[in-house]
Amino acid sequence: MKTVAGHDRPREKLQRVGVSALGDNELLAVVLGHGRANASALDLANAVLAGAGGVDRLARARADDLQAIAGIGAVRAGQILAAVELGRRTLTRAARERVQVTSPQVVAELLLPQYGSRSVEQFGVVLLDTKRRVLRTTIVTVGTLDASIVHPREIFREAALVLFHNHPSGDPEPSQDDVLLTRRLVAAGVLMGIDVVDHVILADSRYCSLREKGLL
Repeated sequence: MKTVAGHDRPREKLQRVGVSALGDNELLAVVLGHGRANASALDLANAVLAGAGGVDRLARARADDLQAIAGIGAVRAGQILAAVELGRRTLTRAARERVQVTSPQVVAELLLPQYGSRSVEQFGVVLLDTKRRVLRTTIVTVGTLDASIVHPREIFREAALVLFHNHPSGDPEPSQDDVLLTRRLVAAGVLMGIDVVDHVILADSRYCSLREKGLL
């Protein structure tokens, strides 16, 4: 960090003008703490962001991806992943709040911070009471990069529910398999007297509601 004026080094700058004034690379440099031989923490942060494809793609990074970058070992990869996960958690609602599902947007606001940028597809359910207030959110299956297997017997345990899963591709549009799976689960719900309120697909900061699209 010798090429950067002392008062402009990330940690000193944070103390001087506040965290909001730091760029993405400077924030990451603070998380990393220090650099490596012939590279400052800021240089290393720039390399990580370049390797990930930007700060928005960093949320999809896995430990193996990060450790492929020179200067990032298991410890530093863990620091980065922990910082990303902490950021996710600060955006999720407190468990004590009983959110009422009145629209797909409410579901998306609840789920996107936690699940929208996952690198592996996850299929889950938001379990609701009879007034469509959230009881809890549960991941049912974790699949590969583009698929997860879901069985009705793992889904139907409450009065009503919202299905959800993420698309690691970044495109929330439903595939034909998504539509067929949804119809299968809706039919199973009808037989069991359980209302499938919606199936919401998450991708980064976007979502797609199968109910809004008329596919439920």
